Amino acid sequence: MDSKIKIALAGNPNAGKTTLFNQLTGSRQHVGNYPGVTVEKKEGDYLLNGQKLHIVDLPGTYSLTAYSVEEVVTRDFLVTEKPDVVINIADASNLERNLYLTCQFMELGIPMVIALNMVDVARDRGIAVETEKLATLLGVKVLPIIARNGQGTEELMRAAVELANEKRPWQSVNISYGDDLDSALLKMEEKIRETGFMSDLYPARWLAIKYLEADEQVRSKGRQVAVASGDSTPAEALEAMVAQVDDHLQLTMETYPEAMIADHRYGYIKSILRQGVISRQYDEDRLFTSDRIDRIVTDRFLGPLIMLAVLMGLYHFTFTYSELPVSWLGSFFDLVSSGVDRVLTDGPLKSLLVSGIIDGVGGVLGFVPIIMFMFFGIAILEDSGYLARVAFMMDRIFRIFGLHGSSVMAYIISGGIAGGCAVPGVMATRTLRSPKERMATLLTAPFMNCGAKLPVLALLIGTFFAANQAQFMLLLTLLAWIVALVVAKFLRLTVLRGEATPFVMELPPYRFPTLKGLLIHTWEKTWQYIKKAGTVILAISILIWTMMTYPGLPASEQELFAKQRQVVEAGYPAHIVKALAEDGGDRRDPLLQKLRRSLLEINKAESEKTLRYSIAGRIGTALETVSWLPGFDWRTNIALVGGFAAKEVVISSLGTAYSMGEVDAEDNGSLAQALAADPAWNPVVALSLIVFIMFYAPCFVTVICIVRESGSWKWGVFSVLFNTSFAFLFSTLIYQIGSVIMAL
Repeated sequence: MDSKIKIALAGNPNAGKTTLFNQLTGSRQHVGNYPGVTVEKKEGDYLLNGQKLHIVDLPGTYSLTAYSVEEVVTRDFLVTEKPDVVINIADASNLERNLYLTCQFMELGIPMVIALNMVDVARDRGIAVETEKLATLLGVKVLPIIARNGQGTEELMRAAVELANEKRPWQSVNISYGDDLDSALLKMEEKIRETGFMSDLYPARWLAIKYLEADEQVRSKGRQVAVASGDSTPAEALEAMVAQVDDHLQLTMETYPEAMIADHRYGYIKSILRQGVISRQYDEDRLFTSDRIDRIVTDRFLGPLIMLAVLMGLYHFTFTYSELPVSWLGSFFDLVSSGVDRVLTDGPLKSLLVSGIIDGVGGVLGFVPIIMFMFFGIAILEDSGYLARVAFMMDRIFRIFGLHGSSVMAYIISGGIAGGCAVPGVMATRTLRSPKERMATLLTAPFMNCGAKLPVLALLIGTFFAANQAQFMLLLTLLAWIVALVVAKFLRLTVLRGEATPFVMELPPYRFPTLKGLLIHTWEKTWQYIKKAGTVILAISILIWTMMTYPGLPASEQELFAKQRQVVEAGYPAHIVKALAEDGGDRRDPLLQKLRRSLLEINKAESEKTLRYSIAGRIGTALETVSWLPGFDWRTNIALVGGFAAKEVVISSLGTAYSMGEVDAEDNGSLAQALAADPAWNPVVALSLIVFIMFYAPCFVTVICIVRESGSWKWGVFSVLFNTSFAFLFSTLIYQIGSVIMAL
């Protein structure tokens, strides 16, 4: 029997599984019980062109989650016996319900053929199933049969034998379950793989899903394995992760992981069926509310217009209502900076606190209200289920550019609607089947406007394009998508050539977001931003301040500036010089103010020369040999170098650079005011810098993630070099053309 091909029949109760088994095996079958249970065990043989096939009829089940003895028996047989192929019998007249089990077979990675049974019954009910379309979308062979009269069974068995002879390894298909569960699954998978916990029994992702589904049999087996091995850490860690996710969903969505998993599976199925798989005569009254909404929201013409209106509304909401809090925070940090400036005497400590920390990190924290309002709006779109519809609509466009519809979610997670982060966006590409499409997606996902870029964009837009902030942000969002798609098409035509794969994506049910859930989601993402500002950005700001401060001017240069001050002071009465040095003197005295301005010019020249002489200044100045093409001066170059580590550092570095160049504490203003007053800056320079920041090298953490996901350092290096070169050329084009237009 071991030399025979072993085929398991599995499916929902009443799907015609036993009818098919009897049709195939006839008198060549025997019935017994599975060990320790009363469930029948049916086995038999089938002859195909002289080859004997051993067929096992598994108990009917709706799921592979162990809620019943039948489900336990079916799952244990599949996992322990590992049949060569599973024939999944699905009722063509009730396809949505039957495909729920199919999804779980796909997640387990079983080699499978789908037998679409009762196609005659479906036809009588006015239902037609496009089997080839269904097979393409699922990536599994689908064959129509009528089990009761044997129609199509021989073709079915031939397909099963062909698949069995291929000896394919079990390869699971990933289904996305939303941001909260997907991130938890990634952590759980990593823990399972690191420890090898039950990896000899189950695929890592499938095991993690079973823990989230509260599958008591799997959890119990996990505890047994922990006791047997003498190490309970992996099992306890997984259960702790599940408890954390469970509490989080209770707070934010008022639901449980198993319910959300079921919702997303049915959304996945619904997405498949809506792509021309089923045609039927619907009664308007029989449409569900979500279907009625989707007929408008995902309409070929109305859908994109609604999407643009939604995005415009999001940006208008963000910039309109965050303006006052941003102003308050800016004034607060200006007040703190002025206070420290007055209290401390001149020296390295004062410079570090004012220029390195307050003006650097404070510049980043000043944009917290914008981040918070943006994340709140995105949380509404995500929790309501609308973002999934955006992905569904974008599939048609993505196909033109050689990408997969599932790439949309990777783009959105990376900041496709401003906000987000490229790291989880790159990791989200794991759901793509085609390696070429996956690589094209993970290399272009960092082009989206992530939460790190948002403060920089907000600063420059607010300073130079304040009259149309929302409209400008919408245009930049569209630009990010267009550039990402064009670059993806270029990659797919050159280094990543290959055929496109079909698009399947879940459409979760519409939900009314809870205020509590929205607030928690908003605060979580905002707090991550604040923590980053207080840790990574703080460390880099201090490093850049150090590079901007040292080695300092040589003693001979300092003496030269000191002599210049002495010469200027010698031309004024002694009491005027003394009054200015002690308390600033009477600001109405024109003679005193003339002296003050003269000394400030010398001090500013000394400060700028000190900054240019520093390590960072030398780097920025050296880069000016090429950076003049896109219009960037040496100060901007310093900020952009820091941006290779994290894009928020661009703000903190600019703040530090302009703060260290400012020598008059009384006239010290915000970074936006400094940029607006600087003659080297104008709207063309700002637009050139915006484009460069949007598209140049991903941050360091994202590059590491690209290396890990692609399995090669060459792709990480490629993303840095290619993205930076592209951004440089694009920015140069904008600056040069813009400068010519402004000169006309």
